[in-house]
Amino acid sequence: MQPLPASDSPDKAVHDVAVLGAGIAGSILAAILSRNGVKTVLIDAGTHPRFAVGESTIPYTSVMLRILAARYGVPEIAHLSHFSTMRSKVSSNSGQKRNFGFVYHREGEKQVADEINQFVIPVALSTESHMFRQDVDSYMFNVAVRYGAVPRLGTRVSEVEVDGSGVTLAVDGGPSIRARYVVDAGGHNSPLARKFGLRDEVPQQRTHSRTLFTHMIGVRPYDDCPAGRAHDNPSPWHQGTLHHVFDGGWVWVIPFDNHRGATNRLCSVGLTLDPRKHPKTDLPAEQEFAQFLERFPDIAPQFRHAKAARPWVSTGRLQYSSHQVVGDRFCLTSHAAGFVDALYSRGLTNTTDVVNSLAWRLIEAAKDDDFSAERFGHIETLQQGLVRAHDEVVASSFTSFRDYGMWNATFRMWALGTVLGTLNAQDALVRFQRSKDPMIWRELEAQPHPGALFPASVGFNKITDAAWAACRDVEAGLMTPDRATGELFDLLQDDGYAPPPFGLHDPANRFYNPNPARMIRTMHWARRGSAAADTGPVVAGALGGFLRSRLRRHS
Repeated sequence: MQPLPASDSPDKAVHDVAVLGAGIAGSILAAILSRNGVKTVLIDAGTHPRFAVGESTIPYTSVMLRILAARYGVPEIAHLSHFSTMRSKVSSNSGQKRNFGFVYHREGEKQVADEINQFVIPVALSTESHMFRQDVDSYMFNVAVRYGAVPRLGTRVSEVEVDGSGVTLAVDGGPSIRARYVVDAGGHNSPLARKFGLRDEVPQQRTHSRTLFTHMIGVRPYDDCPAGRAHDNPSPWHQGTLHHVFDGGWVWVIPFDNHRGATNRLCSVGLTLDPRKHPKTDLPAEQEFAQFLERFPDIAPQFRHAKAARPWVSTGRLQYSSHQVVGDRFCLTSHAAGFVDALYSRGLTNTTDVVNSLAWRLIEAAKDDDFSAERFGHIETLQQGLVRAHDEVVASSFTSFRDYGMWNATFRMWALGTVLGTLNAQDALVRFQRSKDPMIWRELEAQPHPGALFPASVGFNKITDAAWAACRDVEAGLMTPDRATGELFDLLQDDGYAPPPFGLHDPANRFYNPNPARMIRTMHWARRGSAAADTGPVVAGALGGFLRSRLRRHS
């Protein structure tokens, strides 16, 4: 390989990796690379602090953040994985998340008190966070710089040229930047996607949605609203991420002021709509939201005294996809590659999955001076798998929003996949903490369904394939919602994958609340019950690790 020519950047440096986008994805990757000796430049057209959405963590995200911290020696990443360290070390402006809450509504009607679902995050395992992203992104950017990443904020990349030995990035109003490899973590406006024509002209996703969002002040806790007071949910709505669900869309409510000692009175609010049912109009976003509230009498009271604290943003269709994300000397990650919808808070999760698989490849490539596209083939498979899997569950959920019974079943399929996927990652972390064997991470990566909710299991993915097929049939008019509901609950009866203590097979059980007693019964099921061979050891290993950790803390 020919040596790289000298760069005309100010320090005449040739960087190993240029990362485009200094948000949370790019900053975590740059911190890992710099910590592990890879010369990295972190480039962004904007500056910090700045507004960003993608504010709600889920247990899988937090496990992956702990994996990144342990695997790559960057303990600061783990500070994002638990509300206590988020608040004490990163940002007191963030909120807590103790549950996922879903309240079902019908236009023009009072909310039916029994049509609710809640997924309670067990305090014994973790308390998730509502990230105040302007603080969190700034924190991770500063971590990356502290480890040695060269910061280039306020730097817009105008052109990208790839040759046999590296990449030249032309920037507005300044000298070009030279690197051996470039990672685009910049989101929808990807310079690499534009340069190489990587976007699909027609997005491949089944999901169709648009959104309008802002930060508000004066949003009332739903527990204090008339409909909310009628509910028997085990965890207060306001202590989690609340979703108001209805035919053709959903509303998110993500409070930052939901804990004692809160310093931030803002609340993230968004309305997401299927444009095929709710076409975009010329109305200003604030007026469209107000008109929406008029049609839903038991959502409106939560926002009666709320005011926007920043300008509303209104989008067109959210979905975009790329037919290729890896090429010679470059790759697109996470939201630069594609996007589905904010439902289920998978954006940060998908980011951590891709960073975990990409970082070690870049570290080894820099050592070997070999950035051939073949080394990064798994990133293509993983990234496309993540978009495809998330699209299936979101599109199926939008279809199920037309009927509470069907939504009640679809919610459980997502919940089960999320729990099993989280335990799969946690089991790997527990085994690594015991053995320090790095091959555990390669094994995690080699599982048969990259990007799926539970990638380790062929059997479980057959179940979800059947579930999403039923939802597609409903969307196509080939099956009634009632019949699909029955088929989904039949699939949830498979106790090889659905632990009986979870109660997901019972339509009347509207709350998934894994208290210590249920967790112990689930361990017994995993070790001595009828758990599938590719599921029982994972569940037992992860829960055993949680319980041992809990005992150590108490001792």
